Amino acid sequence: MHSRAEEFAERAREEHGVEIDVEEFPEGTKTAADAADALGCDVAQIASSIVFIADAETVVVVTSGANRVSESKLAGILRVDESAVRMGDPDEIRERVGWSIGGVPPFCHDGDVRTYLDETLLDHDTVWAAAGTPETVFPIDPERLRSIVEADAVDVAE
Repeated sequence: MHSRAEEFAERAREEHGVEIDVEEFPEGTKTAADAADALGCDVAQIASSIVFIADAETVVVVTSGANRVSESKLAGILRVDESAVRMGDPDEIRERVGWSIGGVPPFCHDGDVRTYLDETLLDHDTVWAAAGTPETVFPIDPERLRSIVEADAVDVAE
């Protein structure tokens, strides 16, 4: 297993008491479609962690792979001007959450990060999220995920 995935699994156990069953795909799972193909599941079951910067605050939205996050809706939820919300660039993401784009897990971030959960993920019994690298994922019950990240389930889809 990749060392970053091992680090994530260890942090999940230590910080949240969660045992992570990491699955590794050497061909990569960089996109939601790639992950769904590799897993043989619906793209809507892929829980993508998208890092946004909103008025200098780091916000993670765990969204369904079938959806695109509406920055306008996110701005409304955060009560900031839409022009203040943007996706983080790769360097900012690594610096702010400690993980690289394509492998950002939904929890175990460096520092305090406000997290929201796309409400459509709750329509599934199991969702799949990145486990620290673009080649690793793990299954989790979306209600359990919501509890771990202490997130509100919100309508953020375009």
